[in-house]
Amino acid sequence: MLKITNRDNQRLKSARKVRDGKVDDLIFVEGVRLAQEVLQSDLEILDVLYTESFADTERGQKLLLKIQDNNHAAVSRNIFNSLSDTKNSQGIIVICRQPEIGQHFVDANLSSQKSSLVILLHQINNPANLGAILRTCEAVNVAGVILTVNSANAFSPKALRGAMGASLRVPMWTNADFFEALKWAKEKNLISVCADINATKSYLEIDWKKSRLLIFGSEAHGLTREERERIDESLLIPMDNDVESLNLAVACGVILFEARRQIEK
Repeated sequence: MLKITNRDNQRLKSARKVRDGKVDDLIFVEGVRLAQEVLQSDLEILDVLYTESFADTERGQKLLLKIQDNNHAAVSRNIFNSLSDTKNSQGIIVICRQPEIGQHFVDANLSSQKSSLVILLHQINNPANLGAILRTCEAVNVAGVILTVNSANAFSPKALRGAMGASLRVPMWTNADFFEALKWAKEKNLISVCADINATKSYLEIDWKKSRLLIFGSEAHGLTREERERIDESLLIPMDNDVESLNLAVACGVILFEARRQIEK
């Protein structure tokens, strides 16, 4: 067993760069569940770092055995804690290749799906919200997710934890221009619809059996007037007790499961 005891070890420096989003094509995966998701998604694993206490557990031994062909290294607990992105780490970090992303992956999945529902997230800046939305998107089997420029990184450690592996599988197109995405949707015969507090139609009144692009604006600012005017329809989620808005991930989940109900009806 190779053991790293120097905080300035080159492998640790490289792992920190990946953790901090400074390496474009690699992702920092922490925890047993996500490490297992990486294995199931057949992503290339470049490095595995763990604590000795993790390696001594039955769960740790089984997981490390599955990835035994890769370059493992034990890290002393105090140094591992400085590398970890969580307060109470389970004791394993995996550095792997980022899944392939791009417009053509959404195109390909859209063509093969029985129902065509694509999600456009415009400048969503909370990685935990983004992760939760991606998890819901996988649960309802959307054709793909589009993230515009200045949105949170779907592969940051916090977004990965929120998605619980979904971001490794959901077809994604990132760094898209908002209006280019709307143009693309028209070319694909997708009806664009956005959540808007001033809308007059409930999400229950939308025909989700039609191919659609469902759009959400940023948590802080929503969509601009110009952006809303370019969208075909708008909807709202009726609420009681003068509640004006829901958490973005919650609102997305409410709408997506109604869409799924209609599509499967």
